[in-house]
Amino acid sequence: MNLVRSEFLKIRTTNAWWLFALGAFGMLALTFFINAVGAHFTLTEAPPEGADPQVAATYNEVYQAANLYTSGQFFGLLFVLLLGIVVITSEFQHQTVTTTFLTTPHRTAVIVAKFVASALAGFGFWLFTTALNIPATIIFMSAEGFSNHLGDTAVIRAIGLNLLAYVLWGILGVGFGVLIRSQIGATVTAVVLYLIGTIAGAVFFTLIANWLDWEWFEDLQFGLPSIASGLMVSGTNIPGQPQYWVGAVVLVAWVVATGVIGTMITRTRDIS
Repeated sequence: MNLVRSEFLKIRTTNAWWLFALGAFGMLALTFFINAVGAHFTLTEAPPEGADPQVAATYNEVYQAANLYTSGQFFGLLFVLLLGIVVITSEFQHQTVTTTFLTTPHRTAVIVAKFVASALAGFGFWLFTTALNIPATIIFMSAEGFSNHLGDTAVIRAIGLNLLAYVLWGILGVGFGVLIRSQIGATVTAVVLYLIGTIAGAVFFTLIANWLDWEWFEDLQFGLPSIASGLMVSGTNIPGQPQYWVGAVVLVAWVVATGVIGTMITRTRDIS
């Protein structure tokens, strides 16, 4: 616990956390506005005749409610990822890692403390965004004349799994930062992979699946952690997509893999 408190002290005494929080707030406001506009039209209109089943499923009230309650997840997870990266790479950036490991020779304990601190920071980001999303969604749904669905199991599940996603992405950031020790290199690479990689991956798997007529191949896109996170918070099952729990399993697998690899590398790599 002393190590965890130390990591929190490092986070609190830098500008990174509130800059990321400010960015998450800005993107949350934008995302909620976009989701609310989309929900307004889908909730007040019937699905177009002959619409694709995946599109028609988004006209469901529960789906739209879950989407609104978890607004801002995509960019919120990115900021949590970056914060986790900074937690570990700042040690190398400012050359304090030697002092850290001399003070606490057990490197595994240090890395675990960083995992815990980043996970709790992820929880803080989730709490912040959810505290804004819940009243905003209740007001919007009431204004539209619909139930807020806050008592529905699917909606509560989406909010809970959103918490899990935020916590796991904080851990994932630390693991990623261990692999690329340069703070600039790690943050730039993470942003590119997260934003461009997500879009490129989804397009690639979809195009190949349509070209070769392999329906199963399109589902491989859910192996990407960012897309898996979105699957976790879907309020209803979308036809042709895996179940929500598949996203959770995929994300946990990514976190375990990066966490174990990151810890092993830190235990054996020269820090000089």
